[in-house]
Amino acid sequence: MIHYALKCDQGHDFDSWFQSAAAFDALAHAGHLACSVCGSAEVKKAIMAPRVVAKSAADSPDETAPEAPVPLLKAPQGDIELAVAELRKKVEETSDYVGTDFTRQARAMHLGDVPERAIYGEARPDQARSLIEDGVPLLPLPFRPRQKLS
Repeated sequence: MIHYALKCDQGHDFDSWFQSAAAFDALAHAGHLACSVCGSAEVKKAIMAPRVVAKSAADSPDETAPEAPVPLLKAPQGDIELAVAELRKKVEETSDYVGTDFTRQARAMHLGDVPERAIYGEARPDQARSLIEDGVPLLPLPFRPRQKLS
């Protein structure tokens, strides 16, 4: 795994892990990378310092020192990232994730075939357009779901 600091064409900084440098290149070339703030597909590697561990520290770890926590990806920065993080938390706490079954379930609730409840999931653009044309209330979320259904 390799960790890259990334930057979009709108100047937003974020980071992510990739299986390898080649995996990053393949995803970038195919247009499968997007800014976590604005969704821009113009994502490049940002300048970053390499993480180097001194040989002496690696060879003789201090048994009494607590193990250092594994660093997480960047914490949200700025008002927009904080707002998106709060929205994600609220959606995940108050809604059911239905995955790719979103279109069917949203339509069934709209037609009264099943009881209404808060759901979120995934829909292709043509499916979302069809729901909107049929009067089904929906809202695109500014983040991708973390969980996937098996």
